[in-house]
Amino acid sequence: MTYFDALETRSVDARAADLAERLPEQIARAKSAPGFAALLADADAAAIRTVADLATLPVLRKADLSAAQAAHPPFGGFTLKPAHGFAHIFQSPGPIYEPGGVDHDWWRMGRFLHAAGVGPGDVVQNCFGYHLTPAGMIFESGARTVGAAVLPAGTGQTELQVTAARDVGATAYAGTPDYLKVILDKAEAMGVTLGFRKAVVGGGALFPSLRKDYADRGISCLQCYATADLGNIAYETPAMEGMIVDEHVIVEIVTPGTGTPVAPGEVGEVVVTSLNRDYPLIRFATGDLSAVMPGESPCGRTNLRIKGWMGRADQTTKIKGMFVRPEQVAALVAKHDEIVKARVIAAREGEMDVMTVQIEADGGDEVSFARSVADLLKLKGAVNIVPPGSLPKDGLVIEDQRKYD
Repeated sequence: MTYFDALETRSVDARAADLAERLPEQIARAKSAPGFAALLADADAAAIRTVADLATLPVLRKADLSAAQAAHPPFGGFTLKPAHGFAHIFQSPGPIYEPGGVDHDWWRMGRFLHAAGVGPGDVVQNCFGYHLTPAGMIFESGARTVGAAVLPAGTGQTELQVTAARDVGATAYAGTPDYLKVILDKAEAMGVTLGFRKAVVGGGALFPSLRKDYADRGISCLQCYATADLGNIAYETPAMEGMIVDEHVIVEIVTPGTGTPVAPGEVGEVVVTSLNRDYPLIRFATGDLSAVMPGESPCGRTNLRIKGWMGRADQTTKIKGMFVRPEQVAALVAKHDEIVKARVIAAREGEMDVMTVQIEADGGDEVSFARSVADLLKLKGAVNIVPPGSLPKDGLVIEDQRKYD
């Protein structure tokens, strides 16, 4: 087995020593960007040397980034170069603007493609979009990094996709998990034999049945976890035991609506710090749920593993016509020293919404908690005090039990 580089098999101590050197530099770099000036004003960059130190800093949410970009377009003051200093400028729904570079593996996708076996001799049919959004360029950058040729196919026009794949001898597919099946089924209908043997996918759920369908056709399919803001965050290897975190990002799992790390193995929101020198996002909340997996991958890579995408952390729910947000639940927990954890449950009684707040607490009283619920959540609801450790460790702080069918 070959690895992308020696970073993938470092010892825990070697990785920690490298982080202790690079993290203070990145925090200092971020502090020089106007967008981070207020957010990191109290941060002592030299003292931020570990993941635990990082957890003392505030979280940057997409809503914050969007608001900053609206006030100071296009990047909200979070980049270290002006817009014209980047190779590309992308626009994602929101709109959110993202910078892009063409420096070596700027999006860090090469590591994933290498793990998937893509390299010299491969022709990658890249079916991610190239229009405004960055996915197409992210995967093209990765393919170039590992020495593969790229057919920039984009999306749609399936018959032309089949013809092009046959004519250029495409051996690898890049795109959303389900579109490859559309191409393969169309090829069968056209009586065309294609040469795909590898698939690297993202941007959607790769269901086990779909992966098996590809395997039955002789295609090895692996997925990554990437975002337009951050590039590649984590990726599968042929071991297919979780996703391995990229070597140039730091991943934390926190309680939704907060920046507080959860216990190891618990489900929470993915918060990422990028070590990209041009775009130093610090504790950027992705809005996705995941959990850390114990141990190391059987493939020999030693970095942290996560379980992959497990849902959305933004559990904002309308109850009795009012929105209840994870941040409000976090404020409830923070207000009372006795509260360990809380969970809001939305349900129906007859034709009426009802709200119950389950509170893990060591002491305290129901009346006091109920007053805080009404004050912070702006709604009255039943309070149910349960012993610490009673609530599920599934990342949910707001559970909607109402049925809409």
